[in-house]
Amino acid sequence: MHGKPRYSAFVPAWLRGFVVTWLCGFVTAGAVAQPPAVPPERVALTGARIIPVVGAPIASGTVLVERGKIAAVGPEVEIPYDARVFDVSGKFVMPGMIDVHTARGLDIPNESRPVTPHLDVADALDPSQLFFEDCLRLGITAVHVIPANNTVIGGLGRVVRPIGLTVGEMTIAEGEFLKIAITPRRGFDRMLQMATLRETFLELDDYLARVAEKRYEDKLKEEDKQIDVGPDEARKRGRDLVRAEDVDDQHRNLLRLCGGQVRVAGGPGPKLFQPLGAFVYCGNAMDIALAVRLAKDHAFFDRTVLVLGGECHKAVAELKQAARPVVLPGDLTYRATDPLTGEVHETFVPKKIFDAGLLFALVPGPDDSYAERMLNYQAAQCVRYGVPRDEALRAITLNPAKMLGLDGRLGSIEPGKDAHLVVFSGDPLDFSSVVEQVFIDGIPAYDRAKDVRLQRLLSPGTSDSTAKPE
Repeated sequence: MHGKPRYSAFVPAWLRGFVVTWLCGFVTAGAVAQPPAVPPERVALTGARIIPVVGAPIASGTVLVERGKIAAVGPEVEIPYDARVFDVSGKFVMPGMIDVHTARGLDIPNESRPVTPHLDVADALDPSQLFFEDCLRLGITAVHVIPANNTVIGGLGRVVRPIGLTVGEMTIAEGEFLKIAITPRRGFDRMLQMATLRETFLELDDYLARVAEKRYEDKLKEEDKQIDVGPDEARKRGRDLVRAEDVDDQHRNLLRLCGGQVRVAGGPGPKLFQPLGAFVYCGNAMDIALAVRLAKDHAFFDRTVLVLGGECHKAVAELKQAARPVVLPGDLTYRATDPLTGEVHETFVPKKIFDAGLLFALVPGPDDSYAERMLNYQAAQCVRYGVPRDEALRAITLNPAKMLGLDGRLGSIEPGKDAHLVVFSGDPLDFSSVVEQVFIDGIPAYDRAKDVRLQRLLSPGTSDSTAKPE
């Protein structure tokens, strides 16, 4: 993600302070709260029907939050005297939903270069984008922002909260996944796409071999010894000497992707970094086998999440054998026209994936589709077509948290987890229900009753307060 000049380099300090103060007031007017330095000491949501996602729903109960973490959940929870109480009687409370795969929030979705593993979306995230404000309106409290699909190897993704004025304030977890695409990027055919992937990993092996050889030579020089072996043996002996600082930025993330190990002459070396995983985009059914082979060949198969196009349900046998988590496309119904009869056949993809026993997550549909952009509506469609209700709810909460390695913090209402909570006016899977309040780490982050933009949208006849009377 390319960087942009910051206004702070050109604006005096006194004016920057004024601008920041004005922005804070503007964003608050849009009903998007900015997080304080420390979450509130205690918050209690009382009287709601609670959908914890794990375990049975609670008909009427309380969620107690202490310092941003869920402290207690149940029908009889003692509320401390100093807790800030929100009476949500008759409402539904569920965990904050998670958008597990999006390039929204970035200044550009993909770089022009096909291989950019050294990049990090943190450098291109724009906290001021209205996308994050919309996430709150839709009950999404965590977003995995990652490069889009028009790439070969993209940069690191990042899990963020849709609140905050800086990337640091927004961050839930730093990048743990690289983006890889099997489906050809724009201007590439499949042969060139795969050749570029193979060339990239071969170059990584060659680079690490050269680093290992140099480290062995440096060690001998430090001991005032002469080199007594050939290059191949030097590389073999030097692999255990490679330090983290010896690996440059261009290759570091690829090394982490391959298990964080130096692999020279066919043998594993010491772990240097925390291993990365990969979100691998497969737009077509034939891409599945290629993705599996690539991940196994380079030792990141156990940390692979497959991002599927609609046609990929045709490779359900390969998906079932691979048994890796999958992210389904925003358009849940795949339509194909019979070339002989012209008849259109429809397949509801989540049901087929669920029947295969795979862990799957849903993502919002395109912005021009009013209903499908809501994750709870996507889950409701699953229930309509035969996916069990509990599994549909997990597909927008706990399942994406598991894919991101954050199920110990997000995805369900349990003591000890981050207090990401959404208050619905009714059953979240009822299309007439709306998001009324959102809490992130116990912070009241959204209140529909104070959402100025939404109120203007819903009341088009209301005149602007700045308009002059006729």
